[in-house]
Amino acid sequence: MIRLALNGFEEVQALAFDLSNRQLEVVHDGKAATITAKLTSLGLGASLKNTSAADPETVKATVSSATSATQESGTLRWLLGINALLFIVEMSAGLAAQSAGLIGESLDNFADAAVYGLALYAVGRSVTLQARAAHLAGVLQLILAVGVLAEVVRRFLYGSDPESLVMMLIALVALIANTSCLLLIFKHREGGAHMKASWIFSANDVVINLGVITAGALVALTGSNYPDLIIGTIAGLVVLNGARRILALKG
Repeated sequence: MIRLALNGFEEVQALAFDLSNRQLEVVHDGKAATITAKLTSLGLGASLKNTSAADPETVKATVSSATSATQESGTLRWLLGINALLFIVEMSAGLAAQSAGLIGESLDNFADAAVYGLALYAVGRSVTLQARAAHLAGVLQLILAVGVLAEVVRRFLYGSDPESLVMMLIALVALIANTSCLLLIFKHREGGAHMKASWIFSANDVVINLGVITAGALVALTGSNYPDLIIGTIAGLVVLNGARRILALKG
């Protein structure tokens, strides 16, 4: 709301939010009265705490922080869209091809899409909120990892006939998409906990894609469904380990 309210002010160069203390720092040209009046009109109880001339280093740091948050948001939107699409494609293909590996991979993409959505929410917010978003994402990964492993057990007990060609083709497409995600997130991998979580998940995706391609080849060579069940198990364990690493992040 505040960003939208100040969006038309050309004199505003950057905004730095401290949500836990309900404070906003505005780097701007000219007097503060107009900006203060606009904020007061929002009915959020805004008042001017202090105003002072900013030194060049402060301006540079604040603008850099705002630019970084904008870049993170743009990257996360791409990652969210790619993984949401991959979830739909791989789940459909996994069910049609009776592949535990593809189903496990699709659920991983679903969890990733949720992670990127949570990370997008955390961009520009306090470190505490970033850590909470990462923690929630880790819990979601944990739940889905258990679901993947349960599906593998079900297919082991009741049997399956995975289609190797479909497995390999879909996994190859997913590998290209997930490698693109990894390249997009690379420069943000040392950011807050929410961006570290995103990097971990993207790296896991590439590993799982390679595993599904390998399993598809082995299914074609042996005529057995065991390679698919094995990669489904590995996919579940990779997701489980990813959840553990996310829950261990301190911010």
